[in-house]
Amino acid sequence: MKLNDEERTSQLDPLLKSGWKKTDGRDAIEKQFVFADFNQAFGFMSRVALKAEKMDHHPEWFNVYNRVTVTLSTHDVGGLSAKDVTLAQFIETASAAAK
Repeated sequence: MKLNDEERTSQLDPLLKSGWKKTDGRDAIEKQFVFADFNQAFGFMSRVALKAEKMDHHPEWFNVYNRVTVTLSTHDVGGLSAKDVTLAQFIETASAAAK
């Protein structure tokens, strides 16, 4: 299920305060992460990929050298869901551990 207005406030606000932003033109959130080098960026992506596979919820992402841009949205509900919040929270932890 898509997040309702109350859930958007309570669950998305902490993510928005940590640098996530609403994606223009769609019901999604995104954030760019910058690492020391490609090895750190790839290690981060590997950790996120393992979690995403367990959740059966896969991010959209783009990587160039030490930068990874992640976009989250739940395609089967047409917007943001609790799965996106859970994965974004994990991504925050994984990015801190990778640096």
